[in-house]
Amino acid sequence: MSTNKNYVLSITIIGVLFFIFGFVTWLNGTLIPFLKLACDLKTDGEALLVTSAFYMAYFFLAIPSSFILNKTGFKNGMALGLAVMAAGAFLFIPAAMQRSFNLFLTGLFIQVMGLALLQTASNPYISVIGP
Repeated sequence: MSTNKNYVLSITIIGVLFFIFGFVTWLNGTLIPFLKLACDLKTDGEALLVTSAFYMAYFFLAIPSSFILNKTGFKNGMALGLAVMAAGAFLFIPAAMQRSFNLFLTGLFIQVMGLALLQTASNPYISVIGP
């Protein structure tokens, strides 16, 4: 009975994480107009760098995240992914104070590196713990 409750709790936590994945991805699109204004971006090409930085992190971390998960395991990998996402999000604070577009892009790239690790860990983990 207690193991069944543990599975329900784990599946609920993974469900919340999937909501976070979608929210962060959706937030990427709404970030562009604010960065255009705050960082005084002149062209749409500069604004496109936001989307490029977001999806390039998946490109660069998709395969290395499997090696990280082999070392850390699924649960620790998810915790590490959340920590990396938080580090990237906290980098937005000095970027906003300095209105530095490059620092925003760096923070976004780091945040999505954590997101890629988190998704790589949670997708197989949910299939392992499921019924």
